[in-house]
Amino acid sequence: MYRSREHRILAGVCGGLADKLGMPPTLVRILWLLLSLIPGPLWVVYVAMWILVPEEPKGYRTV
Repeated sequence: MYRSREHRILAGVCGGLADKLGMPPTLVRILWLLLSLIPGPLWVVYVAMWILVPEEPKGYRTV
């Protein structure tokens, strides 16, 4: 999994998850937003993925 260069708003985490899951990036962002309303450390998961998941290489294409 890579953070998306094309489908990014902040760090490309949701775009990368969308590419990996084969879902539209907007749907993943909406689901992430809804899940973040539930009490819990979801923002910590986002920051951890921002740090740990590498950005996709230039010229990389998902199928």
